[in-house]
Amino acid sequence: MSALQFHWFLPTNGGDGRQVVDGGHGVEAGDSSRPASVSYLGQVARAAEDNGFAAALTPTGAWCEDAWVTTAMLSQVSERLKFLVAFRPGVVSPYLAAQMAGTFQELSGGRLLLNVVTGGESHEQRMYGDFEDKDARYERCGEFLEIVRRLWTGETVDFSGKHLRVEGARLQQLPDPLPEIYFGGSSPAAGAVAAEHADVYLTWGEPPEAVAAKIAWIRELAASTGRERPIRFGLRVHVINRDSAAEAWAEADRLLAGIDEAAIDRVQAGLRRSESEGQRRMLALNGGTKRDLEIHPNLWAGVGLVRGGAGTALVGSHTEVADLIEQYHQVGVEEFVLSAYPHLEGTYWFGEGVLPELSRRGLWEHPSPRRRRPAAVPFTD
Repeated sequence: MSALQFHWFLPTNGGDGRQVVDGGHGVEAGDSSRPASVSYLGQVARAAEDNGFAAALTPTGAWCEDAWVTTAMLSQVSERLKFLVAFRPGVVSPYLAAQMAGTFQELSGGRLLLNVVTGGESHEQRMYGDFEDKDARYERCGEFLEIVRRLWTGETVDFSGKHLRVEGARLQQLPDPLPEIYFGGSSPAAGAVAAEHADVYLTWGEPPEAVAAKIAWIRELAASTGRERPIRFGLRVHVINRDSAAEAWAEADRLLAGIDEAAIDRVQAGLRRSESEGQRRMLALNGGTKRDLEIHPNLWAGVGLVRGGAGTALVGSHTEVADLIEQYHQVGVEEFVLSAYPHLEGTYWFGEGVLPELSRRGLWEHPSPRRRRPAAVPFTD
């Protein structure tokens, strides 16, 4: 089996803290919320870097700080960590996005990855001036990615599509290396775009058998396009790991106790209006109730009660979480985008607990191993 890659998450979506409801996704920040400042996010980025994470995902949306600006600043307070920048094709032109990628790679030393988010909510898209419907957004995204990839090869691009048009477009600064494209989506329209353009197909944390079915679906679509480059698969999920299973589930129970029933009703009502097929699948896993949230051994759906997007968490001892990661790997997942509450401490729980276990199994290697110095033992002479 190939080595796994692990990425972390930068909580620019309203704050971070010791509760699921400490800010972001329309939930009011609590008194203990940590702001999405350069100071705090820099701590998270450096902790992720030190613990062996390859990159950090920065989200996009009306409730987030801008991902491009934030990660550009954080690249200056970190050294190796790559940034998986989420952005929406509907709010930036393909030429400008291609140009920004070239600039980012040049000034950061090649530390950019791109998470292309088509946008699942029409009301939010309209805030950005985008009035296309969901299917049209995916059509436009396919055109966008075709233009961007052609620009990255140094081609002079003339393109006239259904949604986008450029003439005589040519980049002066080509990104080196080319940023890999991460892409997710559970609808037929999303699958078609992913199969043709994605380097990594991302899905949220459903049980392994459901993830296996998605992987088979995308592989079949990708084969039908005749693409030559392989497609990899990643999982976006939260994690709660501790020294023992009892400690981990006690932490999950603590997080659940901090979620108000009224907040569940309010957030669930909003999420049920989502146009996202992936969001519909997340809602089906938690059922809108605090009961029966372990939907697969060591997979917990409590986060999704008050959070849009990724709504499940790997929960258990370090060994149990490593076992579940190995299950996902066996069905084809090679990359994991993780987060925790709080994100700073979570990097250490996972980095010092689960990653060494996966290393012992030959499934992971630290991208920048620490130099081991012999310990000095005093008073032995």
